[in-house]
Formats: sequence, C-alpha cells, structure tokens
Amino acid sequence: MTDTSGGTAVFMEHRPRMFGIAYRMLGSADEAEDTVQDAWLRWSGADRTDVGQPAAWLAKTVTRLCLNRLDSARVRRERYVGPWLPEPVLTAGGALGPLESAEQRDGVSLALLVLLERLTPVERAVYVLREAFGYGHREIAAVLDLTEANCRQLYRRAAQRVAAPRPRFEADPERLRGLVDAFLAAAREGDVAALERMLASDATYWSDGGEKVSAARRPVSGRDRVARLVAGLWSKYAAGLDVGFAEVNGSPAVLLRAGDLVTGVLVVDVADGRILGLRAVVNPDKLGFVQRQLSRS
Repeated sequence: MTDTSGGTAVFMEHRPRMFGIAYRMLGSADEAEDTVQDAWLRWSGADRTDVGQPAAWLAKTVTRLCLNRLDSARVRRERYVGPWLPEPVLTAGGALGPLESAEQRDGVSLALLVLLERLTPVERAVYVLREAFGYGHREIAAVLDLTEANCRQLYRRAAQRVAAPRPRFEADPERLRGLVDAFLAAAREGDVAALERMLASDATYWSDGGEKVSAARRPVSGRDRVARLVAGLWSKYAAGLDVGFAEVNGSPAVLLRAGDLVTGVLVVDVADGRILGLRAVVNPDKLGFVQRQLSRS
C-alpha cells in the first residue's frame, strides 16, 4: 500500500522500543533485528485506519513475533555446545535505551538475560514489558490477550524465578575502568597472584564459543582456577590482539580485535570492588552486531 499516512515515520519513531523488547525477549541482536523487520512487513501491509494506538499495536506485534521465535530458540539452546551467552550489544550510544541507573543497567546485563532463560516465553514477555518498559498489567494483558489477573500471577512467578540473590554491580565508571585496566595488565604479565587479588573468592568465568571457536565447555569457578585460566588464555590467544574498552550491555567490557575484526568481547561484572564474573563471547556468529555497530561509529 502507498504510504500516505506517515506510516514509515511512525514505525521509525517506535523502532528503538521494538528492538529493545525483541532483544530482551530473544537475547539475540540479529534475531531482534529480523523480528523488527517482520513487524515492519505486518505494519506496512496493515490497514492503519483501524490502528488507534500505533505504539500499542507495534508492541503487541513484536512481542507476539518473539513468542513464536522463542519456542524454536529454546530447542537450539538445549543443543548448544558449551555455555550459552546472549549476543553482546554496545550500549553507550543508547542502542538499548537509556541506562542511567543501576537498575536500568542491570536490566540489560548478560547475567540477567541468562537468568531470563529460566522463564517460559509468556513469563519472559510479561517480565520484560513490566520491568524494562514499565507497562501496567492492564497494558500487558492487552498485548498478550490475557486477563489482568493472569498477568499479575505470571509476573510474580517470573520475578521469583529470576530473583536468586544477585549482587548489585559496581556503578562508578572510573573505578570500574581502573580495576579492568589493572586486571588486563596482570593478565598480560601472567601475574596469577595479582589476578587472584582482584577476583572474588567465588568468581566465575563463562566462555561462549559455540562450535566455532575453542572455548571452555563448562563455567570455571573459584578465584585460583579463574586466575590461572585467564593468564593461560591471554598468553595463548590474546597476546597479539588489539585491546579496547567499551560499555557492553551496561557493563564494562574488553573488545579484542585482529585489525578491524572483532574476535571477542569480555564482559566484566564487578561487585564490592572485586571481579565477580567474566563472560567471554568468542563465537563469531554472535559478534556481527557489535562489528556493525563499530563500523557505523
């Protein structure tokens, strides 16, 4: 149909929110982009004279498309080789919306997105719409074609399932950068003792290589084991790479590059002045979105 009603402009106005919903639902930036494109096809083919509230119509459309995708995604992740981590997204430019508070940053962290995998697709939809976008239960009910009471019950259940005790991550950017700088310096030197001093006693290292890149098939936990692993990996794989810093999913991160090609993203979780978690995404299939973000900057 001919776009005589400003339909493209309306869609583009709401596109960032749709991408934010889809990414939080799916944990994949590439799939989120595909979902938003599918929503565009539906929007461009719809009789928009019947659409009283475009924002609600588009939110409902993208959420329903995500629910359809999540069933097949769950099967793929059950077969995934090694730890599964979400696709990283550079967030300093607002790709996932404003991240001005600790709560907002926590809401897009890799740690939380992994926890959301515990939820059923509908629970995840309710939780994302409520927590990340402030939808009321009545609005969520309209999006999901459920009763308001049912949405309240789903939200309580979802909140309980992701509310396992989690530390509040360090929020001061300068302190974070200083700690990450020191950690990388110790890794370059192979100084295991220095690495141990910066790690929490129960620190854990996750590495997502899929079947494409050699990576630890299981999480590695414990200060001494993680320190030795990081020192060994750095000397074996990272010594010749360019190292940069970025904000990824609201957290400090290290970007590893061979020339212009991103080969790895290491997200660092810091709590109480110590490194609690290290999440390395080295599967090249999951680095394409970050690569495109960098090419546009």
